[in-house]
Amino acid sequence: MKALVFQGPGRTAWGDVPDPGIKDAADAIVRVDTVTICGTDLHIVKGDVPEVVPGRVLGHEAVGTVVETGGDVRTVRPGDRVLISCISACGRCRFCRGGQYGQCRGGGGWVLGHTIDGTQAEYVRVPFADLSVYPLPGAVDSDDAVLLADIFPTSYEVGVVNGNVRPGDTVAVVGAGPIGLAAIITARLYSPGRIIAVDLAESRLATARALGADATVSASEEPERLVEDLTDGLGADVVMEAVGIPETFEVCTRMVRPGGRVANIGVHGKPAVLHLEDLWIKDVTITTGLVDTHSTPMLLGMMAAGRLPSDSLITHRFELGQMEEAYDIFSRAAETGALKVALGGPQHNAVSVPDPP
Repeated sequence: MKALVFQGPGRTAWGDVPDPGIKDAADAIVRVDTVTICGTDLHIVKGDVPEVVPGRVLGHEAVGTVVETGGDVRTVRPGDRVLISCISACGRCRFCRGGQYGQCRGGGGWVLGHTIDGTQAEYVRVPFADLSVYPLPGAVDSDDAVLLADIFPTSYEVGVVNGNVRPGDTVAVVGAGPIGLAAIITARLYSPGRIIAVDLAESRLATARALGADATVSASEEPERLVEDLTDGLGADVVMEAVGIPETFEVCTRMVRPGGRVANIGVHGKPAVLHLEDLWIKDVTITTGLVDTHSTPMLLGMMAAGRLPSDSLITHRFELGQMEEAYDIFSRAAETGALKVALGGPQHNAVSVPDPP
C-alpha cells in the first residue's frame, strides 16, 4: 500500500510500505477513506516528538471502512464505516477504567502515528478496536466526522473542561488554528460572557468571528491590553493556549485574572518560562493534558443532531496521493489560509475482506 513515512526531522516520503495485518485479536484493519493532518504532525516532522522514529507511518485522524477484524472484536464488523480515534484504549488498566484513555498503560494511549504506524495511508491497523473506533451514522459526512478524531475532543476536554469554562466567563483563546477554533465552538456550549480570539493571521481571526468569537486581536498588537480593556483591568477567567510555543504560553499567563485558569492545549517542543515570581500570589490554576476522547460519543451525537458547526473548518481537499502537497499547504497556513485539510482517494481492495464464519 501507499503511506506517508517519516524519514527523520524535516523529511517525509509518500511511498510503498507493507500492508498492515491483524497482530492481536482485538485489532481491526480499516481502509482509510478520509484522513487529515494535525498540527502535531507538523511538530513530529520538525523533530519535536523524538519518540517518533524514522520509518513510522504518520497520522492519527481518519474515517474509514472496516475490512477485517480480530477474533475478539465485537462492536464493528467488515463493511462498517467508522471514525478512528486519535487515542486507543485497552479498557483494562487503571487509567482506562477511570476514563483517562490518553494515559493508557496497557498498550494504548496516543499510539497511532506515534509509536505504531498511523492513518496517513491506504490502510491502517487499529488496536483495541472495540474502544478505539466508532460506527458512524449515515447522516454524518466523512469530512465532518474526521474532525471528531482529534480536534473537537481535544479542544473540548483539554481546553473547555480543564479550563472549567462557566456561564458569564471571559474566555481568551490564543491561537485560532483548527484547535483554537474548535475550542471557541465548544466553549460556546457553556454560555461564556465573551470569547476573545488571538492569532497572527487575519483570515483565521475572521473565521473565529464567524464561529462565535466576540472580539479578535492580532498577536502582534499586545493582546493583553485588549483583555485588560474588556475586563476593567482584571484579566480573563479562562485562557487557552492553542499554539504550542513558549511565547504564546507566556502571553496566556499574563492574560489570566487572579484566581483564573490557564488551559494548555498546544503541543510544546521547547521549554517555556513559568514566571512564578508573578504568578505565585495570583491563585492561578494551570492545566495540561493529552486528550482522552471520553467525550467522542457525546460530540458525535451532537454532530449527528446538527448541534456542532464544522462546515468552515475544512478549507482544502486533496486526493490521498497528494499527501505531500497537502502537508505543504497545511504547513504554510498563514499564506494559504488552510485550516483543516481533508484527503481521500480512489479505493481498492488490496486487503481482502474475510468470508463470514
